[in-house]
Amino acid sequence: MKLTRRSILAAAVFASFAASPFAAFAAKPLVMGFSQVGAESEWRTANTVSVKDAAKKAGVNLKFADAQQKQENQVKAIRSFIAQKVDVIAFSPVVESGWDTVLREAQAAKIPVILTDRAVNVTDPSLYVTFIGSDFVEEGRRAGKWLLEHVKKTSPDGTVNIVELQGTVGSAPAIDRKKGFEEVIASNAKLKVIRSQTGDFTRAKGKEVMEAFLKAEGKKINVLYAHNDDMAIGAIQAIEEAGMKPGKDITIISIDGVKGAFEAMIAGKLNVTVECSPLLGPQLMQIAADVVAGKPVPKRITTQEGVFPAEVAAKEFPNRKY
Repeated sequence: MKLTRRSILAAAVFASFAASPFAAFAAKPLVMGFSQVGAESEWRTANTVSVKDAAKKAGVNLKFADAQQKQENQVKAIRSFIAQKVDVIAFSPVVESGWDTVLREAQAAKIPVILTDRAVNVTDPSLYVTFIGSDFVEEGRRAGKWLLEHVKKTSPDGTVNIVELQGTVGSAPAIDRKKGFEEVIASNAKLKVIRSQTGDFTRAKGKEVMEAFLKAEGKKINVLYAHNDDMAIGAIQAIEEAGMKPGKDITIISIDGVKGAFEAMIAGKLNVTVECSPLLGPQLMQIAADVVAGKPVPKRITTQEGVFPAEVAAKEFPNRKY
């Protein structure tokens, strides 16, 4: 009788425990393989911190790989995640093309793929579940719209010569930010891009390419359009070393909205930055949990962002989280 009573009591306790919220602790944590582009900018560093912090808070077992801006490293990382049988793969692709084969391998292994920050160009859209990130074309348009308004006030009649620091060749933000900007400035024939070259999204390369622009064009340059803040900050150093005043002799437009850009605006060296938020971690963890649970998710999830001209930089700076 005693054994029977004990068995019944044990079963009751177990049933009670299984029905309680604490049962979640016994569940296997979600395992995510995440391949990051690299650490080429303030933006990217903030993005990595956001993903890692959000994974920790959500109890996600994160397997993180830094691609060091090389597609072959990302392909190897994704194949490693497949071999490890992770629950979900997320990555921010270095470039848009060349993903079909490895994403088919993930699909064959029944591992869902989430794109973050950057899109891919694939023959079959079912190779990834969703894309979380900014609208890069719209960012380019916003940069162009700001310039159109600025030119109306400062150079209503004269030709405006623009030099462009592009992002990594073949990457979604570089392609789209160029496209959106050109689409808008085409409405004013006096706005001309006279030089355009990649600065690979890095501060050092931005400085190097701007030095070459200055040697070739000198004081003919009226505007610099940089695809990210880090390249703009590098270019500012080159402009100053050439004996010119960034933000005054050359109007500077960039994208991202990192703290360094706000500091440059407060110092009068940068005119405007178009926001592109890197804080995608919490959203990624929630979407990943929904995907693994079989819940439907939108194919495209766009982050909400703004435009910050130099006039608001000092007021906005304390609010910046990256």
